[in-house]
Amino acid sequence: MATAIMFSGQGAQQVGMGRSLYDHAPVARRLYERADEVLGWSLSKISFEGPTEELVQTRVCQPALFVHGFALFKLLEEAGRLGDVRFALGLSLGEVTALTAAGVFDFETGLRVVAERGRLMQLACEQTTGTMASIIGEDAASVEALCREFDIEMANLNCPGQIVVSGDKARVGAAVDAAKTRGMRRVIPLNVAGAYHSRLMEPARAAFADFLGGIEFASPRLSVLTNTTGRAVSEPAAIRAALVQQVVSSVLWEACMRETAALGATSFYELGPGAVLAGLARRTDKTWPVRSFAEFADLTA
Repeated sequence: MATAIMFSGQGAQQVGMGRSLYDHAPVARRLYERADEVLGWSLSKISFEGPTEELVQTRVCQPALFVHGFALFKLLEEAGRLGDVRFALGLSLGEVTALTAAGVFDFETGLRVVAERGRLMQLACEQTTGTMASIIGEDAASVEALCREFDIEMANLNCPGQIVVSGDKARVGAAVDAAKTRGMRRVIPLNVAGAYHSRLMEPARAAFADFLGGIEFASPRLSVLTNTTGRAVSEPAAIRAALVQQVVSSVLWEACMRETAALGATSFYELGPGAVLAGLARRTDKTWPVRSFAEFADLTA
């Protein structure tokens, strides 16, 4: 029985996440306290108390989700609850959490990596006028054709029939209007700060590449899937390149899950709030056993 652990991406954050871990588990408390020291601001306070307006900021929610997911991983590991874990994957920023769980970085380095990623992406959002929209119930070929027509990009291929597009705000708006007139019934503009996983993130990609040039990467102890290709990546140089490219490329999440199953994963554990990834997994293949862990009660159930 081979287990795959999955780590949440931006959008899953919730005020209060991780508070029960901090209150009941010394391992988690130490991680949150160390994160506050490394960052120089109280990630724990914003995670536990909000306000929502602060937690949703890209520079905040990315490290917040990283610490929460990694704390869950360490608690499950300490309790011997992970089973035969062989695979790690994460949605967007969650890929950094997966790499940290796999031993590519230590906790402090992974935190610095995701904090800088979030800071640079927020800066890119502030310097551009971008947005995103979700298209439900359409095949990838139809959405890809729409993107070509309006010069926008497919940012996330999350599961069958769930694709997110990204790009310049006016172009995304025009694509949304056109999609509705052409019979695409569920086209939903998203309330986001910018055009993630599109060319509008290029300033963040370039600066992130420079930053990662000074970070040492180790070979992973687990098989880690990269969002950029949906395939496993193991060479340190290839992992670095994938993390850089991921900032501007499509998140091939459905492909990551399918490849993990093809490689031998027999169960999936989601480590993060909201059961978002568990829902995507079930919509991809209902036969996959999936379990979500978000708070202390989930660890003892």
